[in-house]
Amino acid sequence: MSAEIGNPERITQQRVIDLFTQTLGYRYLGDWSTREGNHCIEEGLLTAFLSKKGYSPAHISAAIHKLRSAATLHGRTLYAANQAVYQLLRYGVSVKVAAGDVTETVQLVDWDWDDSAQKTGKRKKPSLNDFVLTQQILPPVPRPAQQLVYTHETSC
Repeated sequence: MSAEIGNPERITQQRVIDLFTQTLGYRYLGDWSTREGNHCIEEGLLTAFLSKKGYSPAHISAAIHKLRSAATLHGRTLYAANQAVYQLLRYGVSVKVAAGDVTETVQLVDWDWDDSAQKTGKRKKPSLNDFVLTQQILPPVPRPAQQLVYTHETSC
């Protein structure tokens, strides 16, 4: 846990970790405050999960690219970026891997049972998701460009 937090916050964090791991079945991946390449999208875990669901490497790569792009602010507000990510998590990512191919939806999260699972071979159930918990995911904060103010004084 980060050295900058106080004891009451550590106790609260530990209670939350215990709730998620012991009651809800999440895997705890540790404190990532000093982890290199820290990001809220863990590509390795997502790739493994989507591969297990039967998606091709091309579909996975395209879906992760769109998810990362949605999570990046690109001049948008944090709220707008969160909305974009939510849409992809909730409704899936539309992917077209080659010209002339049909657009397919890569489901990043299994939300509920799918009655057509026997026909498609893709089971859907929330418990089939890979739930993980980390502490202190701190995305790199870009430094704002220095603002230069030019003044031009004239004397008349």
